[in-house]
Amino acid sequence: MSVAILPSTPTHPIAFSYDQLDALRSRLVGRLITASSPDFDEARKVLYVTVDRRPLAVVRAANAEDVAAAVGFARARALPLAVRSGGHSLAQHSMIDGAIVVDLSTMKRVNIDPDARIARVQAGATSGDLAGPANAHGLALSTGDTASVGMGGLTTGGGIGFMVRKYGLAIDNLLSAQVVTAAGDIITASEFEHPDLFWAIRGGGGNVGIVTEFTYRLAPVGQVLGGALLLPATHEVLRGYLDYAASAPDDLTTIANLMRVPPAPFVPQERIGELVLAILIVWTGSVEDGERALAPLRALATPVVDTVSPIPYPEIYRYTDHQSAPHAASIRSMFAPELSDAVIDASLAAMESATSPYSLVQFRGLGGARARVVADATAFAHRDSRYFVAIIGLWLDAAEDASVHTGWVESLWQAIRPEGSGVYVNFLENEGANRVRDAYPPATYARLAEIKRRYDPGNLFRFNQNVPPRR
Repeated sequence: MSVAILPSTPTHPIAFSYDQLDALRSRLVGRLITASSPDFDEARKVLYVTVDRRPLAVVRAANAEDVAAAVGFARARALPLAVRSGGHSLAQHSMIDGAIVVDLSTMKRVNIDPDARIARVQAGATSGDLAGPANAHGLALSTGDTASVGMGGLTTGGGIGFMVRKYGLAIDNLLSAQVVTAAGDIITASEFEHPDLFWAIRGGGGNVGIVTEFTYRLAPVGQVLGGALLLPATHEVLRGYLDYAASAPDDLTTIANLMRVPPAPFVPQERIGELVLAILIVWTGSVEDGERALAPLRALATPVVDTVSPIPYPEIYRYTDHQSAPHAASIRSMFAPELSDAVIDASLAAMESATSPYSLVQFRGLGGARARVVADATAFAHRDSRYFVAIIGLWLDAAEDASVHTGWVESLWQAIRPEGSGVYVNFLENEGANRVRDAYPPATYARLAEIKRRYDPGNLFRFNQNVPPRR
């Protein structure tokens, strides 16, 4: 019988016999993957090449009952418990050394009711898994900006996506959710059942339970006016984008990246490597109205590239497919009520000295439907911010000196952070308890802590942007 010493808490290790895992394996419909399994190394991979962690076991769950069994097993033995949906956790919470990892990636079922405009989606499905089947019925949900992002983490953090100004956050279209609690119960949370839990899972991250299935209201969206508009990176262009993006018609949602032009089929060879403001565009109204709405952006400068045209909504993800490739990242981000010329100048200057050709500064104009939801309606409370900004240092080789890239990110972050107010919990790294508090105004944080006390008093679900239970 082999025995391991595992950290059940940071200061109180416990002895654990690997033979005990047989009791868990016997209860699963899905698979239990351990260090002796041939696919263990594959199972512990996440998106980020710098993450090399060895969990005690990966529970590749087949259903909610498997999730409940894993939760009960970890709780009874005081074992660390982590949850993986798409493996995109910026804070690297998807895989934890010595933990039982609940892997939802095979729970990918998507059921569309086209008449009711409702989708039932398991938490391991991705944005792309939902977008295609929904589009077949002329429907869509505003989800993440990369097709491979898991719906579990995306939604519980809020869900800012390609149609956020028209249809709000993913959570604004959530009707109910199946949740496994820390007690191992499988319950439904909605406006009518466990409404406090329903409030908390809409923006509170994974703090109060593991969501195994979501029920969403879909929007009537089939074709959009979408694509990429690449403009020369100048102060005037970036100022013009910011002034327009947050006050444009609701049908227009944009994501603007200050970046170097990458090799792509639609990019002229001679423009590769040029610094541009690459604006990803989704317009959900008529083509004619969309052309008029895009005119102010096109007028900012002669485009380097303009691929905006009528496309099926899922086609917008081909512009972000590269984000699903393994890479390393360092990120700092913030919401902001306004952005000064100083932020623009600092961002332009930083890009001239970027330590990686893949690094970028991202700007999003917000407002629209997202801003018309009352701030305390969900645990995602930063509704009135006009802008979102993220400094994203990206590199591909795990052997590179990470401090070089993190230093570049931190330098720009210190220059612009005084203009920030709050942060999107899904764009937080491991930045400390104070930054978690930045994600939630004081009243929201206090309410989350109280709900946490009721549903997870022992803080079993702590590998997240953690809000400890109120004491």
